[in-house]
Order: sequence, then structure tokens, then C-alpha cells
Amino acid sequence: MTDVRLHIYDVTNSGSEKTNNTILNINKIFKDGIGVGGIFHSAVQVYGDEEWSFGFCEQGSGVFSCPSGRNPMYTYRESIVLGKTNFSIFKVNQILRELSREWPGNSYDLLGRNCNHFCDEFCDRLGVPKLPGWVNRFANAGDAAMEVAGTTALRLRQAKTEIVSASKVAYRFLAGVASNVNGTNGANGTNGAVPDSPSNSNRGTPRFQGTWFKNLITTGAKPSSSSDIENHEEELSSATGSRSRRSSTATESTT
Repeated sequence: MTDVRLHIYDVTNSGSEKTNNTILNINKIFKDGIGVGGIFHSAVQVYGDEEWSFGFCEQGSGVFSCPSGRNPMYTYRESIVLGKTNFSIFKVNQILRELSREWPGNSYDLLGRNCNHFCDEFCDRLGVPKLPGWVNRFANAGDAAMEVAGTTALRLRQAKTEIVSASKVAYRFLAGVASNVNGTNGANGTNGAVPDSPSNSNRGTPRFQGTWFKNLITTGAKPSSSSDIENHEEELSSATGSRSRRSSTATESTT
């Protein structure tokens, strides 16, 4: 058995002294003052004097080692013993070879696949607890925010597509109704002008079409019941009787 030690650094490799000082202040406030977290680099030491971590490179593995606590790119902060591993040095070297193949340098992502994620994976395979939550909290929070933003944007695009599709269907339907009405009127020799009557006063007009389409969306298309059909037949019979009586009265007046 041997100790598994985590080395933690403040990330001060921006190339700007002002930015580096800002990061140091952020870490001082949020980690030392509040205990929430900060912007950190981490590496794992197990067997020997080397620490192992992960970083970006265009080709080859992103897994690398350096003397423990002496990475020249960052400002050393502290070390934590995470536990003891039961694996032999031979087994640990085998795990490192596997990780080297699985973590190419070009797969590095600041929020989703960084040095802290690598150390989490390494510790998990060594059988010791993962990193304390505060080490990678800022990256995890940023990754979660990006995921939410991406999901929201996808839903908005889907909603927009559905609205456009529905609008096109509605437009084609209404245009078809208007075209059919105009075609019927033209065939009757009325040049599109149809006198008002109980049967055609509203049919084909934009107001009727818009109301019908709105009702269709709101209530849905429902099959007629037997009582609806009977009521409709009674209304037609009543209307036919009324027209017959008016016709008889007009004939008698003429004679």
C-alpha cells in the first residue's frame, strides 16, 4: 500500500500579470475566505517523486508528469492525501498507460475535460476517493451552465420550426379554400361576385376562414352525433318550408 497525494496549484499561466493576480484574488476569496472553490490545476502523485496530470497538445497523449509540487506553469498551493492504494507499482504503471491512450491532448476541454477531471478518473481507478468538490467547482458550474444554455437554445429552435410549419399548413389550407370558392363562383358566371344568401354569405370570406381555423385548433375536429344530424335535418326542413310559404304568398299576390 502507498499514499495517493493530490497536488493543487493556482492557475497563473495566462501570460498577463494582471490576470494572474485576479485569479489569485478569486481563489483567495472563494476558497480561503468562503470555502466554495476557485480556479485550480491538480496532479496526482503515487509511487516515486513524480506527479501526473493532463493538458492540451495537438498530437499525442495529454498525460504528462513532472517533479511533484514543482510544475513551472502554475503557483503551488497545497497537497492533500486522498487515501492509500492497494495496487502495486506495476499495476499503477499499467493504469497510466491506459489513461495515456484514453486522454489525447486534443480532447482537452477547459470545462468538460480538464486536468481535474483526469485526476478524478485516475483516483477512481486507484481505488481512492475523488478530488474534493471545491477543486473543480468552477469548471463544473460553467459546464452545467453551458449545458442548460445549449438545451434552451435547442428547444427554442424546435419551437420556432414547429411554429413555421404550422403557419405554412394554415396558409396553404386557407389559400386552398379561397381558391376553391373563387373557382366555383367563376364557373357560375358570377365573376367572383356572389349575392348574399343564408348559404353563402360567410363562406370563403377571410373572417369565416380565420374563425373556422381558430375553432379547429381550439376544440379539435369532432364527429357529428346522431342528435346533431337530426337537429341539422330539422333546420333544413324548416328552412325549406319557409321558402315554400314565401313562394306561395308571392304567387297569390301576383294573381
